[in-house]
Amino acid sequence: MIEAFSRDHGRVGLIARGSRRASSPWRAVLRPFQPLLLSWMGSGELATLTGAEAADVSSTLSGRALMSGFYMNELLLRLLPRQDPHPELFAQYMNALDKLMQATEPTLRMFEMNLLSALGYGLNLERDAITGQPLESDARYRYETEIGLVRIKDNVESGTGIRGSSLLAIASGNYQKLEQLSDARYLLRNIINNLLGEKPLKTRKIMRAFMRIHA
Repeated sequence: MIEAFSRDHGRVGLIARGSRRASSPWRAVLRPFQPLLLSWMGSGELATLTGAEAADVSSTLSGRALMSGFYMNELLLRLLPRQDPHPELFAQYMNALDKLMQATEPTLRMFEMNLLSALGYGLNLERDAITGQPLESDARYRYETEIGLVRIKDNVESGTGIRGSSLLAIASGNYQKLEQLSDARYLLRNIINNLLGEKPLKTRKIMRAFMRIHA
């Protein structure tokens, strides 16, 4: 069984009969990150693959970028229902694969933002949810799921929350400092964790082990 992320049909579950045989023409092309032209038969939860050929060269990923690509795939598998088209997210996914080797962290954060927006959880990171005022770069804010960003009172919760400058960087996708990427990772991970529930992502565990080995 394979899971395909398609432009026009969203996530599709397919049975690829005989694809593991040495003689199968599909064996060389049914790989992660390989753009494909696919045909299938059936309209239920699982259809039967009838044709597969490479549509382009596959993305060349290695090291941390490769693990990040698998992380993106797992997010799609866990959070996207089958047969729910997201053509814009598909284009953003393909663009992210092209950029992972050059700028892994910013690319992942942008993909997470795009995924949340596609799922109906787009984040307003430019205004205070209570006052409606634009964020202040030097202030700190906390993110409340049902409300949005709320400014933290300096004299009560000093040192907590996320910097306004980091939130503006996340909103624009323009990161100038490492602390902004760190804040983005913290915020988006917490939001995504709420959507995932109690079952953690396998790729996160593998990525942590990978980082320890290559530290």
